[in-house]
Amino acid sequence: MSILHDLAATIEARRSADPDSSWTARLLAKGPEKCAEKFGEEAVEAIIEAVKGDRDALTSEAADVLYHLLVMLEARDVSLEAVLDELARRQNMSGLAEKATRSGD
Repeated sequence: MSILHDLAATIEARRSADPDSSWTARLLAKGPEKCAEKFGEEAVEAIIEAVKGDRDALTSEAADVLYHLLVMLEARDVSLEAVLDELARRQNMSGLAEKATRSGD
């Protein structure tokens, strides 16, 4: 198992925790919209660090992005496995070919 699997399992377990004792439980209790908003904030912070070229700060923000992505997925009952399966489906397909399969892109 990977650290992402471990983290996803921890997030899933925290869904039922007391929001006063767990940041993850608190986020999940606020609902999917708040989880998505927090993910967006973290993504913007990662973008800023990428533009600035601060590798250490980008590394830290990227970890925040991954964590908040997993929380957002949990809030919408989308498993890490479902995302990994989608990546596997795309693995032997060029990015241009995959993009062409999506409508409106």
